[in-house]
Amino acid sequence: NTLCFHDVLLTRTRLTWTPITPETPTGEACVVQPGVVLLQDVYAVKVKRRRAIGQQSGGAVLGVALFCCKKRGKRLEEDTLHLHNASSEHTHTWYNTLKELLAGFSSRPRYLKVFINPSSHKKEAVHIYRDHVAPLFKMADVRTDITVTERKGHALSVMKECKLDEYDGVVCVGGDGSVAELCHAVVLRAQLDADSPEKPVKPVLPLGIIPAGSTDVVSCSVHGVRDPVTAALHIVLGHLQQVDMCSFSSLGQLVRFGFSAMFGFGGRSLALAEKKRWMPSSRRREYALVKTLARLRPEDCQLSFLPVKISKKNLFEQRFPSLYFCMVTHFCGVGTEGEESWTTNQGLYLSISIMSIPCLSPHTPQGLAPNTRLANGSAALIAVGNTSRSEFVKHLKRYSSSSGQFSFSFVETHAVSAVRIRPRALTGWSEEESEEDGDSKTSPIIQSEGAAFPWNIDGELVEIANEVIIRYEAQCCCS
Repeated sequence: NTLCFHDVLLTRTRLTWTPITPETPTGEACVVQPGVVLLQDVYAVKVKRRRAIGQQSGGAVLGVALFCCKKRGKRLEEDTLHLHNASSEHTHTWYNTLKELLAGFSSRPRYLKVFINPSSHKKEAVHIYRDHVAPLFKMADVRTDITVTERKGHALSVMKECKLDEYDGVVCVGGDGSVAELCHAVVLRAQLDADSPEKPVKPVLPLGIIPAGSTDVVSCSVHGVRDPVTAALHIVLGHLQQVDMCSFSSLGQLVRFGFSAMFGFGGRSLALAEKKRWMPSSRRREYALVKTLARLRPEDCQLSFLPVKISKKNLFEQRFPSLYFCMVTHFCGVGTEGEESWTTNQGLYLSISIMSIPCLSPHTPQGLAPNTRLANGSAALIAVGNTSRSEFVKHLKRYSSSSGQFSFSFVETHAVSAVRIRPRALTGWSEEESEEDGDSKTSPIIQSEGAAFPWNIDGELVEIANEVIIRYEAQCCCS
């Protein structure tokens, strides 16, 4: 084998190497390309040693190894750069210098509060964390305080009581329901600490999302890909991404914070799926969709919204910037109507969705709200008016393709700063209603007086009996 030596240069931002080209025994030159690695992509450095089998410490110094990430599309992958040098003095000089330079990245976490939902999807969250995430945290010298949640609301109760000033961030290992609960907890805790019960406050700690659910809409939207290694590398490298969030209120009371909500078809299909928890998640979803389509009826409600203008710069900017450790810094929040001019429509709607992120998933590669961005200061309103069942199914099917889901006369979309939905409660609706073939009926769903309407908020069923208001309030951006 031919051994090629290099001149290696280290600066505060990068490490470059240039080959010193020797001749082979045949007189041919050893061709090796120069290279570079940016220190912002390096998350750990270790001293390499030669050790005998069973030897736990010591050993002859071989050089240093730099552990870094390389980008393949939207994925981040682990990579290692080996610098060989048999001099113990030189090796430790390089090691200490590299450690000092890496310590200069102040946004990188050193101590994280980790929540793991062991019941997510196929109960793979603990396995995903142990096999894919924990080794990266250990390699990057990130300490962790782990809570394995035991019930719904466990993470929220822990977040209300724990001392957050000890941590550099919070990490969620779970599906969209777990992420929504922790996002709600992080923002709610910021409000409690600031003694600001009525106005959302920017959280002090960022939230890292490790996907371990069935669809992982939030993770796909933030990272651009559903991959725990990519998510973990973004966290250890200290990447930050601003994300818009919504708060939902009813009768002046905060219901919860979240990223997306569906009223009508999305809410009723989830309500039906929740009654079949004994089914596998994929079969439960399919069953609920088919049954809800068979009973398809519009909702009779008053829809009001405050439109906003999106500049061309925001509209055509890259959807997924290079920073992805999720920091909630904007809100679609609770507020008062003031003197603003609401656009109001009264009518029949099969589905109404409000989304502050694109809501990508393996089932919807372009997202449920492809025209919105992670932090553009608005939410997407998608209102699907009453139409035939066959036309509604065509609309739904186009979400799985590249485009065209909004090119129907009965679908309207708006960028909004606030939305108000006021359902009309009538005299009762039976889920045991006969399932008739053919198109959907023009008669609306009839809700009993005082009964709650089902909402799908980040994949979680929330039942609300009265009107719901969502409003945007810009907060300070994170640097």
